[in-house]
Amino acid sequence: MSRSAIISTIISLIPNQKDGCTLIGIDGRDGAGKTCFADELAHQCSQELPRDVIRISMDDFHHPKSIRYRRGKTSPEGFWLDSYDYDRFFADVVTPLSRGGSQRYRMRSHDILSDTILDEEPVHEAAPASIVIVDGIFLHRPELADVWHMSIFLDVSAEVCADRMLTRDGVMTALEPSARYYGGQDIYFRTCQPHAKATVLIDNSVLDSPVLKARQN
Repeated sequence: MSRSAIISTIISLIPNQKDGCTLIGIDGRDGAGKTCFADELAHQCSQELPRDVIRISMDDFHHPKSIRYRRGKTSPEGFWLDSYDYDRFFADVVTPLSRGGSQRYRMRSHDILSDTILDEEPVHEAAPASIVIVDGIFLHRPELADVWHMSIFLDVSAEVCADRMLTRDGVMTALEPSARYYGGQDIYFRTCQPHAKATVLIDNSVLDSPVLKARQN
């Protein structure tokens, strides 16, 4: 099945919430292709459905370095526990866009390049019944597992993800923090079992030919 056909199948499964927006999470390892898949899903949704689409990335909700690295720069536990500001993600995205929410949301809380907390980000207003597509790692952790009206896990081996990150980010960027990043993600897979929790499981090992492996009814 082509990539476009897989995405059309995903779109056919998107629920329509009576009140509030529909939140969709795109989960997977670093290098699994989450951002590209989420961007393509958003683009195709805007073409196939008469609904507004909002794109959010968890990478725009990092904690500052002082919190991210407080357990040490090589700590897997630190990566797992301290990377993201879930309080801000709920305050800026989940709560306002959920049933009964204000529909007034912010798209990010932190600029990772300058390590700046963004307290004055513009407020946007979501149209009724908007589709909100969020990409990121750790999206099936306990704080987030019940947030999603639909979730997708991109299943790609650690080896394939490492090769992609080498190509994308460069050798040193990909290899130096492997104990922290891969170890933290291993904690996530072991404790949260995202493969089993996701609404849809897709093998994204071959980018041009993803495979729909499983879906929950």
